[in-house]
Amino acid sequence: MPRAGLTTDRVVRAAADLADATGFENVTVSALARHFGVKDASLYTHVRNLQDLRVRVALLAGGELIDEIAAAVAGRAGKEALAAFAGAYRAYALRHPGRYAATQSRVDQALAAGSPALRRTAEITHGMLRAYGLTEPDLTDAVRLLRSTFHGYCALEATGGFGAPRDVQASWDKAVDALHVALEHWPRERPALPGDQSAGPRTSS
Repeated sequence: MPRAGLTTDRVVRAAADLADATGFENVTVSALARHFGVKDASLYTHVRNLQDLRVRVALLAGGELIDEIAAAVAGRAGKEALAAFAGAYRAYALRHPGRYAATQSRVDQALAAGSPALRRTAEITHGMLRAYGLTEPDLTDAVRLLRSTFHGYCALEATGGFGAPRDVQASWDKAVDALHVALEHWPRERPALPGDQSAGPRTSS
């Protein structure tokens, strides 16, 4: 029988809180069971196994993150939207390190396709980038650039990796400015034509 007071939502949120407190890699069914004062078996009514628990934490965190980003970018476009998007992303990553780490874990494509949070993430991110006139495959390339820049910066900042006296916020603002310039002058990919030897990336005019 399910333990009184325990629900799947409560279990997953507790796991997310545990991730923030001790690190996502330290979230286990046993650790969560100790948190609730129950045996491990009591939690298997709510989650199938550790992988299921961690995926649920990742989806929860992804939903929280995109909610904050959506609120930040609402009514903005271009550089203002990019700066708001970046700021919300960084704030969440630094405020919820364990939850954020969960969002970086790989989720099965079938689950990703069925997740409203992940679909919304794609919609908001692509919508912001389309304002720069980007379409596929440039859209995917730009998403990868933003994600790697934001993630790399946040990961280094969280571990105290920036040792120079330059203000970290000032460097962040400069990085966002540089991304805006890069997006405005994106080297768009031109479709190949039969016999065309010059097809491939080119700089737009």
